[in-house]
Amino acid sequence: MKVFSRKGAKAQRKITQIHFASLRLCGIVFLLVTIWLPALSQNKTRFDPDGSFWLHESTPPPNEFSDFGGINLNAKRLRRLPSAGLQLVNGTTFRFKTLNVKQNNFTFTTVALKGVSYTFSGRFLKGGVYSSGILDDETPVLEGTLTKFRNGQKLAEAKLKFVYFGGT
Repeated sequence: MKVFSRKGAKAQRKITQIHFASLRLCGIVFLLVTIWLPALSQNKTRFDPDGSFWLHESTPPPNEFSDFGGINLNAKRLRRLPSAGLQLVNGTTFRFKTLNVKQNNFTFTTVALKGVSYTFSGRFLKGGVYSSGILDDETPVLEGTLTKFRNGQKLAEAKLKFVYFGGT
């Protein structure tokens, strides 16, 4: 016959209460880590390429692009920047019909003017906020393929590199 004592019951309750409190604290910490870890692991550098992109001298355009001026991103509609779109040297702007601006995937299609339209597919070579002055006007920051269409028929295509100009 074994004799059981109640003395140990109180101590076990304290341990059990402490144990549950510890588990509750661990659960809260786990929940916070689960929520915040993805946010902390993301790149904290903001990507904002607003500005103008002009051809880099290393990639002169073919004759079919002799009227090409540059690509203007102006999501904030700043007055110091030209209207968003593809701009010709004579000042004509082909507004974006579709636009996807991500560092590794920059694509657009322009509206057609007099049957002419453009598409672009490329990527930005650097991250960051371009207007912060981290870039010079000699180092390419954008590369991709520009295609020119007339009435839906491809007229020309060229792989080009661009430098950044943030305005004055």
